[in-house]
Amino acid sequence: MNGKVFQPSGNYYDKYNTRNPIARSMMQGFLRSFVELAVIAEPVGTAIEIGCGEGELSMRLAGRGWKVQGCDISEDAVDEARRRAAAAGLPIPFRTLDIFSAKEACGRSDLVVCCEVMEHLEEPAIALDILAGLSCRYLLVSVPREPLWRALNMARGCYWKEFGNTPGHIQHWSKRAFLSLLQQRVQIVAVRSPLPWTLALCRVQ
Repeated sequence: MNGKVFQPSGNYYDKYNTRNPIARSMMQGFLRSFVELAVIAEPVGTAIEIGCGEGELSMRLAGRGWKVQGCDISEDAVDEARRRAAAAGLPIPFRTLDIFSAKEACGRSDLVVCCEVMEHLEEPAIALDILAGLSCRYLLVSVPREPLWRALNMARGCYWKEFGNTPGHIQHWSKRAFLSLLQQRVQIVAVRSPLPWTLALCRVQ
């Protein structure tokens, strides 16, 4: 993994199916924004999700007609993604792979998705180059919006010793700072800001 990926530990939970009403409301906002940006990227074609986790976003794309493949650094997450896709009757191939190996392992796709990954990476600019290189048309990315993310963590009594920083988050972007990073490599098409994230759909130049 080239020493460039920090794999978080101890902070995984099923955020898409949480029973916490506040967290559930925020995740619904995230998912609405994700689908809105995916619609802008249509007509449907091929897609790859880097850092697919349990496969929720890949399955939503597949449900809209995208031909999707997904990968994640966590073998356990990939196993869960395979289980959920099979249960939903969606033929999505998932495999264990990190972002810095994807360039050699994956072909180019019309849409590349990378959500909640870049905050874990020591070299996000290099990762952005790889993501852009994997895309024929669009890149859809998201990161937590700081310092709001940490403030909300502390408000719910989490990670006080870390000043609200989620374990594994080593990059911290405001909305403006993240968009500035993206503009160095891609053209921003549309942005959504559901609490507390920044999502951007970009066109590869």
